[in-house]
Amino acid sequence: MKYEFRLPATVIAAALLLATCSAPTEGPSGETEDAAGAVMAPSFEVDPLWPKPLPNHWLLGTVIGVDVDDEDNVWIVHRGSSLEPKELYATWDPPASYCCFAAPPVLAFSQAGELIEHWGGQGEGYDWPASNHGVDVDHKGNVWIGGNGRGASREAAALPHDESAMGEGRVHDSMVLKFTRDGSFLMQIGKPFMGEGSHDLKNFKMPAKTLVDPETNELYVADGYGNRRVIVLDADTGEYKRHWGAYGNEPDDTQLPAYQPGEDPPQQFRTPVHGVALSEDGLVYVCDRTNDRIQVFKTDGTYVNETWVEPETLGDGSTFDVALSRDPEQKYLYVADGANQRIHILDRQSLEILTSFGDGGRQPGQFYAVHSIATDSAGNIYTTETYHGQRVQRFIYKGLAPVTDRQQGVVWPSD
Repeated sequence: MKYEFRLPATVIAAALLLATCSAPTEGPSGETEDAAGAVMAPSFEVDPLWPKPLPNHWLLGTVIGVDVDDEDNVWIVHRGSSLEPKELYATWDPPASYCCFAAPPVLAFSQAGELIEHWGGQGEGYDWPASNHGVDVDHKGNVWIGGNGRGASREAAALPHDESAMGEGRVHDSMVLKFTRDGSFLMQIGKPFMGEGSHDLKNFKMPAKTLVDPETNELYVADGYGNRRVIVLDADTGEYKRHWGAYGNEPDDTQLPAYQPGEDPPQQFRTPVHGVALSEDGLVYVCDRTNDRIQVFKTDGTYVNETWVEPETLGDGSTFDVALSRDPEQKYLYVADGANQRIHILDRQSLEILTSFGDGGRQPGQFYAVHSIATDSAGNIYTTETYHGQRVQRFIYKGLAPVTDRQQGVVWPSD
C-alpha cells in the first residue's frame, strides 16, 4: 500500500508567514537589510572539488593572477620557476621519476573545472616577463600579462618582492604583453630594462595588474613594484593617455620608510601598487598594498575617497587585490588580504568592512598568501595564492545573509 504524507495546513501557513517576515528588504540607504534591521552581506561556501586535477603530471607554482572572461571561463597565470627541484623530478637529466612538470604559465578553466586553454612562456617577437604577474581578459577576448621580475635569471626572479629597495635600479620587467586567447602574440608595450620611473611614458617598472575599460578601450595598469602610479593607455595602440599617484598627485619615486600604523596618511603610494578594479559607474579602485589601503578615483585620476583595511598589518600588507560584486549596483567590494589570510567584504558606498572569511592553512577554504581575486557572472569568487600557496580556489555565492560574525573563518560547505 502506498502512503502519502501531508503537512497540516496550520504548519504550512506558519512556515509561509515566517518566510515572509524574514525576507530581505532594501534599507533606506540602499543597503540590504532583513526585516529586523540586520546588516546583510554576500555569503559564500568553498567548492573543495574545483578545479579538476591537471593533466600531464603538471603542477602549479605561485599563482599570481586570476580573471574571468565574458563566457565565465577562469584564467590564471602562475610561475613554474617557483617549484622546488624535487617537485620536478621528471625534468632531471636523467629523470629521477615520472612526476612532475611545471604547467604552462597561462591556464584557463571552464565552469566545470575542465582545463580548456594552456600556453605561455618565451616566444618569437616578444619578451616574456622574468616573473609574470597578473592576468586580464578584456572585452575583446585578448589576454594581458604583466611582470615584476628584476632579471631574466631564475635567481633574480625569485627575489622577495617586499624588499625596501624594490623601486631602485633597472629591472627586466618594464613591459606588458597582449595575446589572443589561444596565445598568439599581439602587442608588447615597453621594453626590458628600459623603465625610468613613474614619469616614463613608454615603459613600466614591474607592472602588477592590468584591466581594459570596455567603454573606452583604455588600458589601466597598476604600475607597480618599481613605480608608484596608475597609468592609462590606448589598448589597441599603446598610446599614452594619463597617469597619477596617490590622491591624484604627481607621483614621486622617493623611497618611503616602512609603513607604520597610525602614521599620517602618506601622500604617495608605497610599492607595490598592486591591484586595480573599475566599477560600471566609473570609479577606479587601487590597492596600495603595503599602506594597507584602497584609494578610489574617477577615471581621469581625480581622487574620491580611501579606506584602510586592517591598518595594523605590517609585513607585505593587507590590500593585495580587489574585485566587485556582480549585482547590478555592484554594492560590495571583495578585498584579498594576503597577510591576514582572508577575504574582506566591504560596502562599496561606505567602504566599511561588513564581514570577512578565510583563515591560514592548506585545506580548502583556507589560504596561504591569498593574492588575486575575481568574480563570475553568478557572483562566485575565485582566488589565487602566491608563495607556497600555489593554487586557485572557487567560492560559491550563496546569496545574501545576515552578518553575525565579523570574521567567519573557513566557509565550509553546509551540506
